[in-house]
Amino acid sequence: MTTLLLIRHGYSEANHVGIFTGHTDVALNKQGIKQAELTAEYIAENYKISKVYSSDLKRAQKTAECISKIVKADVMLQENLREIYGGEWEGVTFNDLPKLYPAEFDVWISDIGSSACVGGESVKQVGERAIDALTKIAEENDGKTVVVVTHGAFIRTAQSIIETGGLKAMQNIPYVSNASVTEVEYDGNFNVKSVSYDDHLGELSTVLPDYV
Repeated sequence: MTTLLLIRHGYSEANHVGIFTGHTDVALNKQGIKQAELTAEYIAENYKISKVYSSDLKRAQKTAECISKIVKADVMLQENLREIYGGEWEGVTFNDLPKLYPAEFDVWISDIGSSACVGGESVKQVGERAIDALTKIAEENDGKTVVVVTHGAFIRTAQSIIETGGLKAMQNIPYVSNASVTEVEYDGNFNVKSVSYDDHLGELSTVLPDYV
């Protein structure tokens, strides 16, 4: 059995200003770096880590580097761990998205599992990518515990598929918080053990607003 610790990246400048980032390569801010450091300490105190995998986007990569430094495991960057590609939504504020793309963004909010970013990826495509990536990592690390640093929609989509068998009820699954730990076991099938653990962050915990 493999244990996967899915970590959402720390708080970024894009989170702070409220824009749709997707593949837009934004950095963590100071709060996000501190979150990543605290999560690294929590992981080191509670798990024995063999490897650290990460999306190659800056906000995930910096989070992974903070963890790698403490757990003494190399970071392996993988493009398939990236956030959903937003297409025309990339860099647009969440205030403007419902004005510019009212029909499409309404589906994103009300039935996200059926939605697609205009000119970008569908949530279904992200789900397929997420399960494929996590399955490969799990099977390559049988009997070990590994860290996977990725993004909010990636984790939310994977969680929906694992827990409900699909995406029809994904709107009922909240986003995990920044730098939180979601523990998943794999023994040929995935099993979510805990979701969005962030007690170690205390007052530094941050969550995405409901309009995201």
